[in-house]
Amino acid sequence: MNARIAILVAMTMLATACTTTNSSRPVDEKEAAAANVRLGTAYLRQGNLSLAKDKLEKAERQDPRNYEVQYAMALLSEQLQQDAEAEKHYQSALKLAPKNAGVNNAYAGLLCRNSKVDQALKLFDAAASDPLYSTPWIASTNAAICLRSDKRNADAIPYLERAIQLRPDYYPAVIELADLQIGIGKPELARAVVDRFLSIGRKSADVLLVAVRAAMAQGDRGATDVYARLLRRDFPDSAQARALPQLLQNPAGPQRP
Repeated sequence: MNARIAILVAMTMLATACTTTNSSRPVDEKEAAAANVRLGTAYLRQGNLSLAKDKLEKAERQDPRNYEVQYAMALLSEQLQQDAEAEKHYQSALKLAPKNAGVNNAYAGLLCRNSKVDQALKLFDAAASDPLYSTPWIASTNAAICLRSDKRNADAIPYLERAIQLRPDYYPAVIELADLQIGIGKPELARAVVDRFLSIGRKSADVLLVAVRAAMAQGDRGATDVYARLLRRDFPDSAQARALPQLLQNPAGPQRP
């Protein structure tokens, strides 16, 4: 489940400035907080947690009622493995922006990782059903992954089907659904999933690897060879291609691509 915000940094903004250039008027705290959020989030994406913490804590002091500040603090707390603190910030963000799909999706991920699956599903559903959310298929896929972690495979299927319906070329959903179908003994349905993906002209080493597994589960040697040949041809240097020899010799090997 992996993550989450892309923010461009305006390097010319001095987030630590205390006054304007004429020193006669104090800087706008909300603008300063916004600048610090941009900087802090950029540092977070770079993995520089120390600088991210410094900038985001400044932003929180400057404008604690800004949901973006609270959201960024939640993401930082997760990176610092401070889940209780992260949950507090997510809750604050949702109080300030209760319908924000991005916050709902991210908070749901934290809840799922802490085995609060039913709570997480409510937030994933809220994100996926938001008509203003630009990537509802990601929320639906995340919900399915969460359900699978709770061994609720049957409940996960509609979420993955919806994700693929919304975005047929979203390969993480294709891989999840095919893997699930193989796991419940329906490799023919897994084949149908991957073949639809391949038919629209998209390529993915992971999809081809799960296709190999599905064909092997069916005992279809011809299809196995076709998928394996495509994987070697299109992704010759990939980890998936390197995994083929072991997989072909050991059908009961790793169950996920």
